[in-house]
Amino acid sequence: MTDRALAVVRAGALTTVQDRGRPGHAHLGVPRSGALDGPAAALVNRLVGNRPEAAVLETTLNGCTLRPRSEVTVAVAGAPCPVTLDGRPVAWGAPVRVPAGSLLDVGTAVSGVRGYVGVSGGLAVEAVLGSRSTDLLSGLGPPPLTDGAVLPLGTPGRPHARVDVAPQPAPPAELVLRVTLGPRDDWFTPDAVRAFTARTYRVSSASNRIGLRTEGPALERTLTGELPSEGMVLGAVQVPPNGRPLVFLADHPTTGGYPVIAVVLAADLPATAQAAPGTPVRFVAVRRR
Repeated sequence: MTDRALAVVRAGALTTVQDRGRPGHAHLGVPRSGALDGPAAALVNRLVGNRPEAAVLETTLNGCTLRPRSEVTVAVAGAPCPVTLDGRPVAWGAPVRVPAGSLLDVGTAVSGVRGYVGVSGGLAVEAVLGSRSTDLLSGLGPPPLTDGAVLPLGTPGRPHARVDVAPQPAPPAELVLRVTLGPRDDWFTPDAVRAFTARTYRVSSASNRIGLRTEGPALERTLTGELPSEGMVLGAVQVPPNGRPLVFLADHPTTGGYPVIAVVLAADLPATAQAAPGTPVRFVAVRRR
């Protein structure tokens, strides 16, 4: 087993290939996609010596199990979890040498939701519109991993990082999202707008890569008519008919017909990737920059 490939022994609940995504194609109806926790994906690439744009694996809740066909360096970050190599514990958040044929198991998240697995050389699946990312909404990119799948690997570049453990933020105990109000906040009553930024919501178990759904007080509208479909951006907080805010994430649709009460600041979006169901959510209004 000397070829540059990675065999998937256990795919886990939802494991996808992700990179920086494919921005710039919204006019074609194509979402940007890409890793939900961009800093965690960038970290595992740095740890294994990859370029920042290299493709990694994004796991959901219960990890995955992998067997490389040649010696590789692997790093796991994002949601903290146990990592074992041939049944023996190895470091999380640090580069690990994995011999050809060995079994690397990325376990269930201790906290948080999404883990990131970087492999030296990066995942060399076919790029679509300049990205190797899996897009769950449009179906572009490679399909979610299945047991028995084999992923090609690129050629390793720089030496891996020389660190014991790389520091990274813990998953949020409370998700605080800074927002700029608008463009459709005038579709809601003043009391609803105040409630949006004063009350606490919780992350719904129905959340996914398309959007973070919330549970909490319904927001009352002043305008009840239909809104013509308009363009949607990453971080848009749309309010569907149930009145509960929905934050659009990487695989979000490029258009929508429900009013957008606010937009989340880009710097706060990575934390949404690690907010488990039930996590308190607060929206904090800030001025436009």
